[in-house]
Amino acid sequence: MALRSSISRRGFLGASAASAAAAALSATRTASAQSISTSGPTPAPIAALPELAAQARPFTNAERLARINRAQELMATSKIDAIVLANSTTSSVYFANLRLNGGERLWALVIPAKAKPFLVCPAFEEGRARELLEAGPFGKDADVLTWQEDESPFAALGKGLADRGLSAGTVGIDENMAFVFSEGIRAANPHLTLVSASPITAGCRMIKDAHEMECLRLACRATLLVYRAVAQSLHPGMTTSDVHALVGAAYKRVGFVGEASLNIDEFTALPHGSRQQQTLREGSILMLDDGCDVEGYTSDITRTFVLGKATDKMKHVFDLVHRAQSAALATARPGVPTADVDAAARKVIVDGGYGPGFTYFSHRVGHGIGMDMHEWPYLVKNDMYGYDLTPRLKAGNLFSDEPGIYIKGEFGIRLEDDMFITESGAELLTPQSPSLEDPFGNMA
Repeated sequence: MALRSSISRRGFLGASAASAAAAALSATRTASAQSISTSGPTPAPIAALPELAAQARPFTNAERLARINRAQELMATSKIDAIVLANSTTSSVYFANLRLNGGERLWALVIPAKAKPFLVCPAFEEGRARELLEAGPFGKDADVLTWQEDESPFAALGKGLADRGLSAGTVGIDENMAFVFSEGIRAANPHLTLVSASPITAGCRMIKDAHEMECLRLACRATLLVYRAVAQSLHPGMTTSDVHALVGAAYKRVGFVGEASLNIDEFTALPHGSRQQQTLREGSILMLDDGCDVEGYTSDITRTFVLGKATDKMKHVFDLVHRAQSAALATARPGVPTADVDAAARKVIVDGGYGPGFTYFSHRVGHGIGMDMHEWPYLVKNDMYGYDLTPRLKAGNLFSDEPGIYIKGEFGIRLEDDMFITESGAELLTPQSPSLEDPFGNMA
């Protein structure tokens, strides 16, 4: 559920079967009771976290060239002659490991369907541009087209296309490009037909390969380990700021950049929480959400749990949300409309008395995940970014599976794990939460 530009937004005591977990949690709480600030000693559960960063494998230039080849294949199918990625889009990193941070000045990576890609940048930046390109898949052979401060960068881009046989044609524009750039390209090149590049960018990025999934699985494992260690370090009296410090310390131990939002009690009824400072108390219900970055790929996981004992109402709501998450998982498989996955989860919640429609389950059941925490496609009727309003699941897709029930003024419960579409069905990359009082009991 988390929303973030790079990464942003978005325990347990029981009895009987959970008694062992409760005893362990009680001990770790006692041990960490004096360790709520970054200047104090590190709580034992966080100190015990494994270092995982060494397990991450960087992506190679050969892999990026294969992505460019795939993009060119999709351009031929979609009758798009070139795509333009401008000023620090995720897709420019995906294809060429380029972070095009040009501010108000146009930097653009242009990938034609039948010619070598080229870069457009300010003339005074050419040296830096070539240095960036040399480290990527184009090496020293990259074409760099430059423009002076008193010249039109959009005309330079058009000339680059014309020099490659595209004096007229259909050009795909990255969906995240600033309007000032897309409008500049259109105005300076009336001979070009501009369309969305999403069939190409999304067409490539929506299908994860084995290396991408390796990174995503590692990110999910790291996030859940961090959540468990943080949860075992909590005690009444801690504030959200204290918990954020614990999260930072935990991610530092595992070796990845990550964050987590924490919301407590009535603030858990707000799907994206509140900025207000909140304080833990015995019996509080908590919602941890967010993820971490592994080689540019991000996890997105939510755990809701109780600091003490859950009420019967909390347990009932948890059971509905758990069953809704399972229903989405059981429905997801290649060929199924994305809307059906949301409908399956929503039916469980509405049939359980928390309806109709979006009344209590107020958001879609999931979104695509990859290099961006939210990307195509989306598990809901009327998919976003309208190039395909009725997509169907494909093997290689990755989504969040995150139903929730939010009762204003009381509490909310959301369970979120990342769901991979296999050749015959779907799997969660992390084990489902067993209960509010032992949310990590299924972890290996």
